Amino acid sequence: MFNTTAWNRLRYTVYAPFYDAVAARAFRRPRRIALGQVDWEPGMRVLLVGAGTGLDLPFLPHDIELHATDIAPAMVKRTAKRAEELRHDVECSVMDAEALNYPDEHFEAVIMHLIIAVMPDPQRGLAEAYRVLKPGGQLCVMDKFQPDGQSVGAGRRLLNGVTSALATDITRQAQPLLSEAGFQIHHDEPVLMNGLFRALLAVKPAPSSR
Repeated sequence: MFNTTAWNRLRYTVYAPFYDAVAARAFRRPRRIALGQVDWEPGMRVLLVGAGTGLDLPFLPHDIELHATDIAPAMVKRTAKRAEELRHDVECSVMDAEALNYPDEHFEAVIMHLIIAVMPDPQRGLAEAYRVLKPGGQLCVMDKFQPDGQSVGAGRRLLNGVTSALATDITRQAQPLLSEAGFQIHHDEPVLMNGLFRALLAVKPAPSSR
């Protein structure tokens, strides 16, 4: 049976030396917009899932408790190096986004940039994000999505067979995924390529607001 988790670890280990050349400039503005939606507070505990090479770090406050994870050790190593260069105190760990090694309700915010479209099981990954968030906690998402409410055509499904193996799924829809995981979407903004990439801020409802 094909192991998609192992394949993701392998391919992102291969991509790591070249990742910044592809992603740094193109996604600088989308990252800034997405993170600008978060209601930051000093001392809040934040989880950066699928940190990659740490390209989100320049846009994050220094007065937070930041944890960063990625499935590929090569990516985690680069995140740690970037954090040191930026003098950003970050706890970096190799970890599967679909099986987070953190207690329930541990974080005030979770950041998931360019990871939902590459996870083998995005619903499981979002369920983990929901689990580790405190009630009222914020989920910051930036990724590529198929338009909500629009059916996926045969041509797109065929192309997705190729893009999923090499890079990313192009058929996933933001609002159904987030809503099914239990999140309430507070903001949804197109940020790149005529809305193919969107930045969303969602919240884990507090018990009294459900």
